[in-house]
Amino acid sequence: MSKQPHLVPFALSLMLLSTSSAMATGVETFQIPSREEIAAEYKWHLDDLYASDEEWQADYDKVKEILPKVGEYQGKLDRSGKNLLACLTLRDDIAQITGKLYPFARMHQDENTADNKYQALTGKAQSLNIEVNAATAFIEPEIVAIPAEKLRKMQNKEKGLEVYSFYLKSLIQQKKHVLSQREEALLSRAGEVAATPATIFNILANAEVKFPSIQDEQGQEVPLSEGRYNNYLRSPDRRVRLDSFAGILGSYSQYRNTLAATLNGHVKQHVFFAQAHNYHSSQEAALMPNHISVEVYDNLITTVNHNLAPLHRYVSLKKKVLGIKEIHMYDLYAPMVKDVEIRLSYSEALELVRNALSPLGKEYIENFNKGISSHWIDVYENQGKRSGAYSWGVYGVHPFVFLNYNGQFSDASTLAHEMGHALHSFYSAENQPYPTADYVTFTAETASTTNEILLIDYMLAKTTDKKEKMYLLNQYLENIRTTLYRQTMFAEFEKEIHDRSEKGETLTADLMEEIYHDLNVKYFGPEMIVDKEIDMEWARIPHFYRNFYVYQYATGYSAATAFAKQLQTEGEAAQKRYTNNFLKAGGSDTPIRILKNAGVDMSTPQPIEITLQKFNRLLDELEALLAADCLQ
Repeated sequence: MSKQPHLVPFALSLMLLSTSSAMATGVETFQIPSREEIAAEYKWHLDDLYASDEEWQADYDKVKEILPKVGEYQGKLDRSGKNLLACLTLRDDIAQITGKLYPFARMHQDENTADNKYQALTGKAQSLNIEVNAATAFIEPEIVAIPAEKLRKMQNKEKGLEVYSFYLKSLIQQKKHVLSQREEALLSRAGEVAATPATIFNILANAEVKFPSIQDEQGQEVPLSEGRYNNYLRSPDRRVRLDSFAGILGSYSQYRNTLAATLNGHVKQHVFFAQAHNYHSSQEAALMPNHISVEVYDNLITTVNHNLAPLHRYVSLKKKVLGIKEIHMYDLYAPMVKDVEIRLSYSEALELVRNALSPLGKEYIENFNKGISSHWIDVYENQGKRSGAYSWGVYGVHPFVFLNYNGQFSDASTLAHEMGHALHSFYSAENQPYPTADYVTFTAETASTTNEILLIDYMLAKTTDKKEKMYLLNQYLENIRTTLYRQTMFAEFEKEIHDRSEKGETLTADLMEEIYHDLNVKYFGPEMIVDKEIDMEWARIPHFYRNFYVYQYATGYSAATAFAKQLQTEGEAAQKRYTNNFLKAGGSDTPIRILKNAGVDMSTPQPIEITLQKFNRLLDELEALLAADCLQ
């Protein structure tokens, strides 16, 4: 199982990283270190995948050599269960190799986005994936063409097919969306061309867009970067917040038409593939293969839209506490509690996260420690390193975690989040065969966010300092705002632009800015001044190049809220249910059933409502503490 990286929610990735420091000493500077200056103990071991580029090339050549053998089964899958099993096994053997080739190249590229060598290797691996997809495109159409009763008999006779039973059942359910062999092969070959908009965006956003310098709180000129953005948005100095806000979004605005054309091209290819596969909409095409109904997605938007009043109340409280006549978008991340900063060295963060995750049990913590000591994690920012954070599970090896650790509490939260992904991959790979090890993002975001919630709940229970408690309450509210409210707003934007495209509209910069502006007005309420600059924010969000992806942060947070409560209150029973029925289940069933078996039913609005009610309670508590603080 090599998974595409699970990206941390946008509000916790591009916006929660780094002012760079001399990592060996912990002394802050304003120079981003080179990769060579980072100590080896803080770097991941990609040589666990391949010890050298030559080994990588050998596996690449091996795939090229054995790939034609897949074609030997074409037209023969319905002859016997033995043929079907041999073909599926060969396909998965190839997938396990390509599942190492691409991550190796891509993760090296992410270490330094300007490295042309690994850009080329990543492109080479991507092209090979397209070639593999084309060569194996006949498999699913042939399986779908097998009469149900005959397929059942083949499965009964060939016991080795048992590991593919969920896959085969799911495939038959998708029967009307699988085309002829020739059509599927053609569409697979079009995949490389279809990926062009996302490739252009990644190069443009990570390597071409140049950000200006601004003056920090002391008047010192400092360069802006995506990694440093949130530090400045959180500054108590409003001028710094405004300058960073205008600097980042203004830089993207210079490319507004190019970025609009790029996103428009991406949406159009998604609409094209959805229509080609006979889906009612591109939304259905993105959700149904993962056994998620359109109703689950739409229910999220509807439930959150019915509960915007608490968010408006939060905006009003922030305006009051900040003591400003008008609250602007660049004020949203300003802390309401001053003179509190939780700074943590990386080793301190590790110890804190270990303690916070203790409700998950001794075995979980042992595996957490194994990941640290085995160099799963790339910790610190360096020159050219991609911004953000992610986890990437590689079946048969181990997970990898990508960070840009900067010593803030938010970075400790990101560590907990990404290790939640990593350990989900670890447990899945340890307990599931390859065909059912690859869980979907819908459940992945639950595993990661449960860890985040356990961490902040632990901190709130532990602290005896009123200022620190107010700070943590503010952070908790921000987590729900950015992960439930904000990601739902992103999901609504994504649904709207796809709907517009399906109606034949061209997604121009003007149109997308208008849609995004109106959503900000609705979500943040009447007291928020929705600045013109925010209209361009859609242009810098990489998740929009992963179709209908962001909603899973919101649903995942809601499920995680329920799981965290169970783990904290029910003890060992909840721990076993969570580990055995959820983490170890991988992709062995539909995500809705897996979560339900573990104790949370996401087919209902209840988990979302529970989370929104928690937002209200946390807001009540913060208001009371702030009021008491003002009276003293």
